[in-house]
Amino acid sequence: MIAPTHARVTPAATLGIALAAGVALAGAAHAQNMQFVSQNQEGRAQNPPEMEAMAALEEAGFAVNRSEFQSLGIDLADALRLVSTGAFSMATIQVGSVARDDPFLEGIDLIGVSTNMDELETAVDAYREAFNERLAEKFGVTAVAIWPFGPQVFLCGEEMASLADLEGLKVRSFTASMSTLLENLGATPVTLSFPEVYPALQRGVASCGVTSPTSSNTGKWPEVTTHLYPLSVSGSIQAHMVSLDWLEGLPEDRRAAFEGIMAEMEAALWEVARTTNDTAQACSTGGDCPADGLYTSYDMELVPVTDADAAKVAEIASAEILPEWAEKCEAAYPGCTAIWNETVGAARGLTIE
Repeated sequence: MIAPTHARVTPAATLGIALAAGVALAGAAHAQNMQFVSQNQEGRAQNPPEMEAMAALEEAGFAVNRSEFQSLGIDLADALRLVSTGAFSMATIQVGSVARDDPFLEGIDLIGVSTNMDELETAVDAYREAFNERLAEKFGVTAVAIWPFGPQVFLCGEEMASLADLEGLKVRSFTASMSTLLENLGATPVTLSFPEVYPALQRGVASCGVTSPTSSNTGKWPEVTTHLYPLSVSGSIQAHMVSLDWLEGLPEDRRAAFEGIMAEMEAALWEVARTTNDTAQACSTGGDCPADGLYTSYDMELVPVTDADAAKVAEIASAEILPEWAEKCEAAYPGCTAIWNETVGAARGLTIE
């Protein structure tokens, strides 16, 4: 039985969902039947490009059975395992949230390394081959689209003029390296999935949160926060990951069609990240807001970013985040530091000693 959207699914229930989906997948008439679970919901800026891609797949002869994590009650952190086991053919995955299964994955978007979309795209392109080689080797999956939600910025329900004001506050985090940043700023990181953040901010479980302007606006965070500090610390990389067993079961021409549609969707999702976050931020902070129904107008205070804070994030990334990540990564995947230095590090002018 599928849990309702508001319910938290237990590990046993999650396994039951996975097994049921796996049976459905195994019993499919042919490999072009796709069991796909997504985190993109109606009302999100990222939803239209994905839905257009799903329509294109249907037109190309794929039978797409699309569901959403929220409606199934599945934790996003379990997504990689569900694709790895064949429970789903494909899933949209928040890379930072599944990095507990392998720290190497978070190397694509460590906090403080790529703080605008151009830097991030360069890093992703540099890491993509090594990223997919590791996914294939350890999990039997591959990322057919890698894209960002957009700049990850700070929203607080407390007075805020700089990062120094985070000291002593509980702040929502969703990756290990983000938690390291917050700890070094004197804050207490509170790990929360996106649906948990609004009530946490509302009830004072957290005073601040980190997410993109688009996600915060469509998620109604400005209803429970007052200050927006647009210092970007990462891009929140997502990926459409697909089972290699499923992908390699496609005829050559069908695989080419599938990968072509996914590449077009990836490009569209990057465009969303580049162009819609400024609009969402303006809507959240009393600026011009298009009356198209996607974003809601709010009157949050937009706090000017200081050069000192940008330098502080870069300093923490170099001195704390990169060495800490390398230590964890080497324990699970010896040699991964050298791989990072040769890929993301070379692209961003950074070296982990």
